[in-house]
Amino acid sequence: MSHSDMNFGKVAVLMGGASAEREISLLSGNGVLRALVSKGVDAHAFDPAERDIGELRKDGFTRCFIALHGRFGEDGTVQGALELLGIPYTGSGVMASSMAIDKVMTKRVLLSEGLPTPRYVLLRRGAYSEADVLAVPAALGLPLIVKPAREGSSIGLTKVTDVAGMPDAVARAALLDADILCEQFVSGDEVTCPVLGSGASAVALPVIRIVAPDGNYDYQNKYFTDTTQYIVPCGLPDGEEAAIQQLVLCAYRTLNCRGWARADVMIDRATRAPFILEINTSPGMTGHSLVPMSGLAAGLSYEELCLEILKTAALDHQRPDAGVGAGRAGAST
Repeated sequence: MSHSDMNFGKVAVLMGGASAEREISLLSGNGVLRALVSKGVDAHAFDPAERDIGELRKDGFTRCFIALHGRFGEDGTVQGALELLGIPYTGSGVMASSMAIDKVMTKRVLLSEGLPTPRYVLLRRGAYSEADVLAVPAALGLPLIVKPAREGSSIGLTKVTDVAGMPDAVARAALLDADILCEQFVSGDEVTCPVLGSGASAVALPVIRIVAPDGNYDYQNKYFTDTTQYIVPCGLPDGEEAAIQQLVLCAYRTLNCRGWARADVMIDRATRAPFILEINTSPGMTGHSLVPMSGLAAGLSYEELCLEILKTAALDHQRPDAGVGAGRAGAST
């Protein structure tokens, strides 16, 4: 039995859930669970789709590792429930989670701070005409990307190469979200950069360069094929990696993220200018996932990484009356 057990108390690994990314969340959560148990942590699986979240308190859990992805897990809702229960949790708080899951809101915040993100047009389900849809390529150029504003894992995403492809792409995204994001396509290097920690002490981990078959980094290539290459060290020109890490840290702090997250960035092939695509506040922790890969390049094993993330579990607001475990769990905001 290691000392970590005393530090953390009884830990729930929240996994599964009710989003379109349930399958990936179960892979992430089971990996995290095995890692924590191997380090002597009293960790248990907890699926909010199958159990009432209020049972966390009843069962004496003192800390939660959130391995949920997508809606009801990464969007501030489960974070709000845990705030009410007074149980510290990993990852960003309520507001940062709800902003970051919404790609349009993320863009608005980044742009307001002068941080680079691809240009976009927002279409709202039921409020756009066929003419509006066909006008998007003139505004953004071709090819362009169409995706739901609030799904992850490239679900519902289409790369549109001609105007004729627009209606189908928009219809596909509209099945998943009322807000459809049409985004300028940045051609060049696709990279991702994880961040660990909070505020001034947050650090960017090594950047990973992603080389997908035909440049098509979709759901299948993310999780179920071995043809996508992940290059770390990333091999970018001198100074570029550090500049991207700095940009990502700036975006992370701007959205007020904490604990950990991963930012996806495109580097324009011609200008070498980086553009932030999105910030994932509950990134994947599967065998194919990028945060563990980057952690390894920084000398952190998967198990150590899980422990480091668990250490950052916190509440937005410490409540004197929060009851079980909130004081003992050593949460800090």
